[in-house]
Amino acid sequence: MSNTYIRISLRFILLIVVQVLILSNVHFLGYLNPYVYLLFILTMPFETPKWVLLITAFALGLSVDLFSNSLGIHAAASVFAAYFRPGVISLITSRKEYEPGVEPSIADLGFQWFVTYTFIITFLHHFCLFLIEAFRFTGFFGTLGHSFCNALFTVLIIILAQYIFYRKKK
Repeated sequence: MSNTYIRISLRFILLIVVQVLILSNVHFLGYLNPYVYLLFILTMPFETPKWVLLITAFALGLSVDLFSNSLGIHAAASVFAAYFRPGVISLITSRKEYEPGVEPSIADLGFQWFVTYTFIITFLHHFCLFLIEAFRFTGFFGTLGHSFCNALFTVLIIILAQYIFYRKKK
């Protein structure tokens, strides 16, 4: 059990470091910026209590905010995504029963389930983030379009990370 906590803590730190030092400086096509730190919220075990999920999401977002000087928008968007995570999971429940300690991943639940789950949570996160950032709704090519395109780019990078770092347990 303590091995799980160590692994989750290391993932927390690693994702913050990667986001702040590398990905915050990436602006693909001058428009898209991947927020891969969201992978931490996405891969928390299924049985994680909602209050723990919300507190860790707040700590994750606040850590990114502190290093990127963004005044709490990542904390708010992360808590927003974490709040909707249990509902999204129950909405797209997989046929495979969740065992204790199972984390949402492509290796455990399949590509289609994981991509659907990841895209919904990522889109909610990005929509909240960009809406707070712009503080106005500017239609499809504004907040909604930016959220959609950025979410697609982020999901692509998250899927690549899944294939590189997550292996099927034997």
